[in-house]
Amino acid sequence: MQYHNDETLAIIHGVFPRKAFLRRKCVGKMVDFQMIAANIDKAVIVQSCHFDFNLRRLERYLASVHDGHIEPILLLTKTDLISPDELAKMIASIQQNGITSRVLALSNLTGAGFDDFQQVLVPGQTYCLLGSSGVGKTSLINRLMGRDALGVKTVSETGEGTHATSRRQLVILEHGAMLIDSPGMREIGLLGATDGVDQSFEDILRLAAKCRYADCRHAREPGCAILAAVENGELSEERYRNYLKLKKESDYHALSYVEKRNKDKAFGRHVKSVTKQMGPKR
Repeated sequence: MQYHNDETLAIIHGVFPRKAFLRRKCVGKMVDFQMIAANIDKAVIVQSCHFDFNLRRLERYLASVHDGHIEPILLLTKTDLISPDELAKMIASIQQNGITSRVLALSNLTGAGFDDFQQVLVPGQTYCLLGSSGVGKTSLINRLMGRDALGVKTVSETGEGTHATSRRQLVILEHGAMLIDSPGMREIGLLGATDGVDQSFEDILRLAAKCRYADCRHAREPGCAILAAVENGELSEERYRNYLKLKKESDYHALSYVEKRNKDKAFGRHVKSVTKQMGPKR
């Protein structure tokens, strides 16, 4: 970057490529990317044990994180609202569904599990907190900072939190780790995230390698190893159907995105042609 006019004007001569990114499909019908954050080392996917725990949504987040070449960490919060046996069953259900990411659990209220999470945070690395509204992301950052630096709202009688963060903000902890607090996401649509989906379902990919046909669509084809695994209970039907759903959604939006880009380019060429024909104004 080069500054001019007493540093009131700057010219950017080059932009470094992103080493990692978090993005999603724009909310609504618009087919385009919305960038959430870039150059992240690890993404912390936060779900509340009490009201927010959802394996299918967790798989969706993992697909998005893997698509951006980021290492995921799964964090279960509000452990004080459930029993130790219920927490153990949740963690077991994650592992039994073929999800191999590291899982941590804590309570912002009692502090249980807080030290384990704190040890994960490496000085100089950037972490982005992802999850629904009210799962305790902002409360966690306040506890890490040792003060109420970010605003939070009171929880309901059921323990469900409310939306508090309205913008993304970077917080530098005292020991040098950096955290990005992001607003709760109601939608996390996938667009062109085929590699991320595949990486999030590696157990299904291993099964697919055993299918009779190389171009098996894993729907009704004879000799499909994935369907056989569902039939004999080796693979849950819910995980199998969510894999097909995320794959289809990602591919569909990717095709629509390419069509949109081609239309935009064609319109740009048309405008340029018309402008050239009209000639310069006199």
